[in-house]
Amino acid sequence: MILRAIAIDDEPLALEVIQRFAGKTPSLELIATFENPIAAAEFLQQEVVDLVFLDIQMPDLSGIQFLQTIAQRPLVIFTTAYSQYAVNSYELDAVDYLLKPILFDRFMKAVNKALRQYAAQQGGAGSRSEEGDESGHDYLFIKSDTRYFKVNHADILYIEGMRDYIAVHTPKQKILTLMSMTNMLKRLPDEDFMRVHKSYIIGLNHITLIQHNRVLIGEREIPISNSYKEAFLAFVESRTE
Repeated sequence: MILRAIAIDDEPLALEVIQRFAGKTPSLELIATFENPIAAAEFLQQEVVDLVFLDIQMPDLSGIQFLQTIAQRPLVIFTTAYSQYAVNSYELDAVDYLLKPILFDRFMKAVNKALRQYAAQQGGAGSRSEEGDESGHDYLFIKSDTRYFKVNHADILYIEGMRDYIAVHTPKQKILTLMSMTNMLKRLPDEDFMRVHKSYIIGLNHITLIQHNRVLIGEREIPISNSYKEAFLAFVESRTE
């Protein structure tokens, strides 16, 4: 599951931090940033947005006032330098409250809370009805030319980006399909798969060894790029005893 998000803050440096952190978070797609909340409100009328990172203290329109103007309210994570706004944020049913300067581990915690809340709103399926992980099933159909292959999630070793195509690798076969890496990731359960490189999504249950900037799956070494390394190592630490 991937959340489509925007960020609203009158401070460009604060937006740069959120952009950098979002780039390290496979479950998050930051589709736009705004210094002007009015422009953000117009954008929300045209685009589907799941999550908003919203500064509270802005000169023309506060984050709280901004929320009062939105008819269809996405999930909200407040960002501010002032801790006294924390109570107000929870009264407005915000997912979380991030105090500046924002740290990456705290950012990830807030995003994970948003993922859980979004999944609960979708009836536990954990996905969008049109693009989700096959409505909670443990398989998906992959179209290759005129054929449709039924592939169990558990059989997917890794997925490799190949220009306009992707290759889905299983123990028995490699299936080529015309799809983007982003759309494929949306169809997979996020607890079992993670993007570790612009060209690779891996099946977490098939990892046999992690060394330096490489993951071993079967006999295949897969690189971990700097853009995804921090999120991947956070996952590894959460499973380390």
